[in-house]
Amino acid sequence: MGRQLTFDLGFWPGMGRGDFFVSPANALALATLDAGGWPGGKLIVIGPEGAGKTHLATLWATEQGAAMVQAARLTPEAAPRLAAARAVVVEDAQHLAATPGAETALFHLHNLLAAESGRLVLTATTPPRDWGLALPDLASRVLAAASVRLQPPDDALLSAVMVKLFGDRQITVDPAIIAFLTSRMDRSLATARALVAELDLRALQKGGPVTRALAIEALDSMS
Repeated sequence: MGRQLTFDLGFWPGMGRGDFFVSPANALALATLDAGGWPGGKLIVIGPEGAGKTHLATLWATEQGAAMVQAARLTPEAAPRLAAARAVVVEDAQHLAATPGAETALFHLHNLLAAESGRLVLTATTPPRDWGLALPDLASRVLAAASVRLQPPDDALLSAVMVKLFGDRQITVDPAIIAFLTSRMDRSLATARALVAELDLRALQKGGPVTRALAIEALDSMS
């Protein structure tokens, strides 16, 4: 008998404040964004992949009416349009140096925002000294910006996120299984989303609940 086909119809995590779980891993970054008043109106949010930078940046951008753009898609032509929002988030800024025209675009964007007392938030996996910026005027401005760090998700944050993700799929999971998963999975919110989707798929295929045995299978499949 052929394998039953099942489809993940798209469970997108909420990005509002009610969907953002505060823990010691992200509390300082959230408080710094909320406080505002950063020197020169600039802030760099630094953290490893899967730490929640995009969720945090999206939350701030939504509440502030800010424009958002990936560094790899930043062009000089886009700078005036982005600056018109007077608040801009540039994500994955560690890719600026590898993207033709992106450094020049960010330099223009920075100056346009500064002229209007606007705000600029950059997210990155590494500090700006490691981005390999070749434009001296941009490098000096970025290096002078305030920064805050996001730590890898701790067990409390991963547990809360996984309970929410399972709940979004109308799945109730024993807290012991949640604890089992968080103690063995990668410290990443992206991994949490992938793991929940994998367990949902396996449970649908077997027509039963999420069990410890399924959890072991899912962890092994992602290792």
